[in-house]
Amino acid sequence: MKKIENVAEAKNFSAINVGKLNELGEYVLELGPEVKIPGKVFGGAALKATGGEFSFQLFQPGTETGFLHTHKNHEELYFFLAGKGEFQVDGKVFPVEEGSVVRVAPEGRRSVRNNGAEPLVMLCVQYRGNTFTAEDAADGNILPDAVKW
Repeated sequence: MKKIENVAEAKNFSAINVGKLNELGEYVLELGPEVKIPGKVFGGAALKATGGEFSFQLFQPGTETGFLHTHKNHEELYFFLAGKGEFQVDGKVFPVEEGSVVRVAPEGRRSVRNNGAEPLVMLCVQYRGNTFTAEDAADGNILPDAVKW
């Protein structure tokens, strides 16, 4: 089974590498002895992320999530990086493809499938819903220091 590579870490950052997107199928997420999800890897713990979680997932042609799920608190953003498929939220089914982005509220009943001919690659970012404010939108600070490589 493939493992996340730690690239660099210091007081204010950490960096990992999950590998090439076409190699995501080498990961297997084990949620229990009966539930194993091929092609899925979570990265938040490896990065020591404190405000959200993310996962990459590769769906081979003809495969799907296989279940509906919701969240108690987390909103999710799904970024589709390659391939074509369908997404379902609360019974509404719509197409997704490279470049598609889907936001789902915590209570949205969701699932995804690859009904295309190529692998479908997805990045999912989850975070606590209903927390971003106008003040958060102006949180960045541009520093006067010159960038030195």
